[in-house]
Amino acid sequence: MLRPVRFCALFFCSLFLLAAENHTASGQATAVQPAPATAQPAPAAPASPTADTANAASGSGIHLDIVVTDRSGKPVPGLTASDFTLLDNNQPAKIVSFQAYAGSAAPTDPPVQVIVLFDTVNTDFDAVSYTRQQVENFLRQNGGHLEQPVSLVFLTNSGFQPQGPPTQDGNALAAALDSSQGHLRTITRSTGAYGAIERMEISSQMLENIAHQEVNVPGRKLLIWAGPGWPMLDSNNINISYKGQQSLFAEIVELSTLLREAQVDLYSVSQGMPGAETYLYESFLKGVKKVSQANIPNLGLKVLAVQSGGLALPPTNDLAASLNTCVRDAGTYYSVSFEPPPADGPDEYHKLDVRLDKPGLTARTNTGYYDEPAGR
Repeated sequence: MLRPVRFCALFFCSLFLLAAENHTASGQATAVQPAPATAQPAPAAPASPTADTANAASGSGIHLDIVVTDRSGKPVPGLTASDFTLLDNNQPAKIVSFQAYAGSAAPTDPPVQVIVLFDTVNTDFDAVSYTRQQVENFLRQNGGHLEQPVSLVFLTNSGFQPQGPPTQDGNALAAALDSSQGHLRTITRSTGAYGAIERMEISSQMLENIAHQEVNVPGRKLLIWAGPGWPMLDSNNINISYKGQQSLFAEIVELSTLLREAQVDLYSVSQGMPGAETYLYESFLKGVKKVSQANIPNLGLKVLAVQSGGLALPPTNDLAASLNTCVRDAGTYYSVSFEPPPADGPDEYHKLDVRLDKPGLTARTNTGYYDEPAGR
């Protein structure tokens, strides 16, 4: 069940980085005890039940969307409930409901939506322009007919700007994108540590806002973040106080739960070539079980993408191909639900694994969830 954001963890980032910069010369990093953060206003309550709320009312507990792929990465249709074994903290969990979807033969109601987000906050002008052209190529392929409804969103320094409702008319979207290219500009921001903080604050807050909005929209969504994402702020010079870790942990729990309940699978694509930091996120994919494990990179875009059941694709100059890789997850997938065990305390992390009774197949879904005591 969704809860209001209890703290804004990013409030502390400037203090952590400032301390790191002040002590780098002497080779020392000290823990900072920040002042209490101002509580953020809670989003308006959803007008309609979330996926998990509706499932709970019907006795079906937690809902998961699962994509199964073969060795080449292609989605695999035709599986049955007996092919799946769901493990919750390494213990078998009984699948309460099961539904298979395979393209137009079994369309979802409502259909899966694809949201392509242009990140102008973390992307320079040339990359934004190239990304726009590649997305336009994607939209116009197959004569402009899209298999799934697609919508476009621009992320700017003033917030996220939706560009109309989802549609399967790729030519219309491409025309709208072409006419809107004047909006695709990088923001004017400070440099160095303060610029990184600013970008992380804007980006992660906008992701949370989008997820809050999608909670009210029934059905599964593929959110494709077109851009490198915000800085992970991973440095040995950043020493977080325990109070800062409490705030980070609260944000990790909130965003993880929010993406799952909104049925948002997050995807990360970007223009360019792989570099030294391309796979840094892999060190932070393990679920955060307790406050003392919380670290700023646990809120990284690629980390959240993999944990949501989506993909973190390496940078490439063929973004249209990356978009096609992401979108093919929309046509063939499986939906299951299960009852979580009673939680011993608040924010109890549960690791999820899906095993398949056929060799050579891989299942992707939420890698974990946070369980709560009854009545909370």
